[in-house]
Amino acid sequence: MTYVRTSDGIRVHYRVTGRPGGPPILFIQGLGVDKHGWDLQRLATAPWYNAIALDNRGAGRSDKPHGEYTLEQMADDAITVLDDAGVADAHIVGASMGGAISQIIAVKYPERMRSLTLACTAGRNHPWREELLASWRDTALERGIGSMGKDAARWMIGPRSFRRLLPAMGWLGPLALGRPRHAFAAQCDAIMNADLTLAEEVATITVPTLVVVGNQDILTPRGDSEELAERIPTAELTVISGAAHGLMIEHASTFNRVLLDFLGRAERSYQQRLADTAAEDTPDAAAS
Repeated sequence: MTYVRTSDGIRVHYRVTGRPGGPPILFIQGLGVDKHGWDLQRLATAPWYNAIALDNRGAGRSDKPHGEYTLEQMADDAITVLDDAGVADAHIVGASMGGAISQIIAVKYPERMRSLTLACTAGRNHPWREELLASWRDTALERGIGSMGKDAARWMIGPRSFRRLLPAMGWLGPLALGRPRHAFAAQCDAIMNADLTLAEEVATITVPTLVVVGNQDILTPRGDSEELAERIPTAELTVISGAAHGLMIEHASTFNRVLLDFLGRAERSYQQRLADTAAEDTPDAAAS
């Protein structure tokens, strides 16, 4: 198991899988979810990419300290993981809360980005979503994670897939009984207390960006993704029919196909930029 210690002393767990030496991907999951939320994507990308998946602070095998968490801390944690893995830049893929973290990385550390994928996420909070998160937090603190499990699951999975996928969501998502209530609550607060200026700063993102949403997502509805795609100059929007918030699991084959197509185009663009830069530098080198 691989761990790295952050600047504030938190131990963060991550795992590297896939093709050694392949183009790196950093997968960042959402509220309460650990790296296993990306298992189907790590498997799909393994033949071509070197996949790095981390457990955010408060989830999985990473430390779960008491006290305040922030999304910016978690973005810094992700950069610490890249540093420890010896990765200068990567394709960043974030879902839900992980998408918000990924936006912060793109704004704060643009030099670490090859591309950006934002799945089932938003650029700002709505009052109704803050009220929902607050209710999840309070229920978790007062009665435990299991008490809010089924209610939360209905926001994650489309109605046709609910019965089929509920058992899997029990260990992949914020429904898991093993999640410490204080850590889940701290992640909820981190989302609700996020810096609202981020919604404006995403306009500075210049790397190829994919925004993906399910048309049955009621937690981060299509309108949130449309707004993100409009604000990010390099963004393209993909809507997956029949998918809800847990589209990486519920509609994994479709999501993986969309992701692999985008990553292939983004990596070719990245390699072309490197070649163009090298060609521009060659005359200067020869003259010297």
